[in-house]
Parts: sequence; C-alpha cells; structure tokens
Amino acid sequence: MKIMGIVGIRSGSKGVPDKNIRPLAGKPLVGWILDAARKSRYINRVVVSTDSEHYAVVARQFGADVPCLRPLELATDSSPEYEYVKHMMEWLRNHEGYEPDVVVRMMATVPFQTPEDLDAVVEELIKDPAAHSAVVIAEARQHPKKALKLVDDGEGGKKLVTYLTESGREVTPVGRQRYEKAYFRANVIACRTPTIYNTGSLTGDLVRYHIIPQERAIDIDSPTDFFVIEQLMMKMSS
Repeated sequence: MKIMGIVGIRSGSKGVPDKNIRPLAGKPLVGWILDAARKSRYINRVVVSTDSEHYAVVARQFGADVPCLRPLELATDSSPEYEYVKHMMEWLRNHEGYEPDVVVRMMATVPFQTPEDLDAVVEELIKDPAAHSAVVIAEARQHPKKALKLVDDGEGGKKLVTYLTESGREVTPVGRQRYEKAYFRANVIACRTPTIYNTGSLTGDLVRYHIIPQERAIDIDSPTDFFVIEQLMMKMSS
C-alpha cells in the first residue's frame, strides 16, 4: 500500500510567530512529528505542505518531501485543513502520477505523538475495509456539557449559562462521573483517498479510532505551552 503522511505548517501563526519551526527541546517543533512519521512501520512517504520556502528547508532537514509550496489563499487563519490536503494530493497526481491509498494527516503542534500512534490508526483501516477513516483521540479533560457562555440578560447586561442548554441552574457543578465519556481529536487522521475526493472531508462517515493518554495529546498553542512541554520533556528524560 502507498501510505502518505502529510504535515501542514503554514508560516502565518499570530499567537506564536514561526510556531511550527520554533525550537523545542533542541529541535524545531515540526521535527518531532516528522521524526515520528519516519519511524512509522506503515508510512512510506512523508510530505509537508507549507507556504514558506524557509519552512520547506527545515522540513527537508528532517527527511520530509516538499514537492510544491502551498498557495497563499490556502494558508490563512481560516483555511480548512481539508483544502491543503486535497491541494497536495491533486498536485502529486497531476505532476508525478502519484496517488496514495491512505493519507495520514498529522500536526506539528502535538510533539508527544508516537510512531505507534500513527501505526495504530493505519491498522484500524487495514482491519476494517469499510472504514472511511480512523482518528487518534484522547479523553476530554473537561466534559463539553460543562462548557459555559455569556448571553444577554435582557436588561443590558450579560449572564452566565451552560453552553448547550443555556441554563443558569445547570451552571452548578456536577461530578464528571455522571457524564458519558467525551473525547477530542489528538490531531492524527488516517483516511482512504476516496474519502477525501468523495465526501469533501478527511473523515467521511464511518470513523474508527485509537485512544491515547491525555498527556500524549497535548497541543501547543502558546509560549506557555512551549515552556510546560519542555519541562515535561526534561522530567521524562531524567
């Protein structure tokens, strides 16, 4: 099987400038996921989608292929990830005649992802030929039913209510044991090529899963996250 790993690293991060190539424990952030991808037993090509030639140079240093640069209109804050994956697949098909059987979409911002995590979602697709995709997930730290929001109170001010039911009474804390378990994406999606072209998504309808511990699903989004994860890495290596 042709199994392609793809990592998207656009250059326009505003919260943390150059976040995707910022050093983390001795190597650029993107280097962690690229190293994991290269050690996968199934992924046999790793490509990076980026709008920056400088980022492309960094990616190539970690063994990734950067066959083309991403168009700027697909590298904005609001650009859907599906679009850059589809763009890369169409470019490879049109310019190289290459079309993978399975695409594994990864993210640079989850540095604790392991080769075993990547292999596990691919194996979910191998086990179930009917599955459109498989996703790495972790249990949510806060259940979505606990989410709150501010709404107009009808008197010119704001009041606090639950996000899903808009109830003030349900803002009262409830033990999480009373809720069915909830999960969030740990930012690895393995999907079949027809899923991308036929469903307009990376996941399709029949989605399998692989559960990992919460600590391996930590996603970097701020300078504080960089500091915390570096401390964790130092503690884990000591």
